[in-house]
Amino acid sequence: MRPTIDWQDDRVVMIDQRKLPLEEVYVECRTEEEVAQAIETMVIRGAPAIGVAAAYGVALGVMKSDPMEEVDRQFDLIIQRLARTRPTARNLFWALERMKRVHAENRLLPCGALGLRLLREAQAMDEEDVETNRRIGAFGKDLIEDGDSVLTHCNAGGLATAGYGTAVGVIRAAFEEGKKVHVFVDETRPFLQGARLTAWELRELGVPMTLITDNMAGWMMKKGEVKLVITGADRIVRRGDAANKIGTYSLAVLARHHGIPFYVAAPLSTFDFRLRSGDEIPIEERPGDEVRRVGGSAVTLPDIPVRNPAFDVVPAKLISAIISERGIARPPYGKSLRVWQKASHT
Repeated sequence: MRPTIDWQDDRVVMIDQRKLPLEEVYVECRTEEEVAQAIETMVIRGAPAIGVAAAYGVALGVMKSDPMEEVDRQFDLIIQRLARTRPTARNLFWALERMKRVHAENRLLPCGALGLRLLREAQAMDEEDVETNRRIGAFGKDLIEDGDSVLTHCNAGGLATAGYGTAVGVIRAAFEEGKKVHVFVDETRPFLQGARLTAWELRELGVPMTLITDNMAGWMMKKGEVKLVITGADRIVRRGDAANKIGTYSLAVLARHHGIPFYVAAPLSTFDFRLRSGDEIPIEERPGDEVRRVGGSAVTLPDIPVRNPAFDVVPAKLISAIISERGIARPPYGKSLRVWQKASHT
């Protein structure tokens, strides 16, 4: 399998995650508009992967800019377009802010040279993300004991990142260390990222796993078949509340009721230290047909009213620990995350 996202011959190439696991198809984006549409339509998804894709989109847009027009204005329009794609994932805005800093430092360069400088920054983010995820796995693997069964939700593996994965990266690191691990994979309605993506990734890695529907999780916990839960995150605020794929909050409540640890794994680029409370996180509402249809087939009437929030927020009080490339933070998060907040400003 090729990388989740790559730069090839002045194009952004990404695996079409809508087609997995039945087809391995790659999409080539030649403009920032095509990158934006790929993010919006879930060709690529997962907060870290979205950030890297947006960075490549900025570089691509500047490199394809009209040299006869004012570069700063074109750059602003590129940033604005990509910023409209997915409102919840913090990594998107973190990546765009980083690209804006590079632009500000190099704005007097000719358009072509500026585009190449932005491309180098996007490629650096790509490479850094893989190493960051490996560090998350190295810290988090100690939370998994030999013989543990782990429940995870949505997809937080290599497909959701530039490579290796966050929550799946922790599981992967424990497995690579030789621990016997079994994973319960929530199918993750309505987009089925668990069934389509996480199950496929774990099969490719050789990690033992069982696919379950989302509404089976509580029963598996009650029967003692789940020892811990670990998920990724799309945005974490400074008091420790974490937004993740819809259904994560329910798992956190169930885990607390059954006395099971609930862990969140995410890079520092997912943290939004400007926000104090999870109530401040914007929650994306996606098209109703994602609920009305499954795999292209209707499961209800076409005019049935639908709510489709893509994310929910887990309160910090339900999170046993947060894992990042800086280590493991534990409650009270107002204190433990403050150290990471200072590190993010250095």
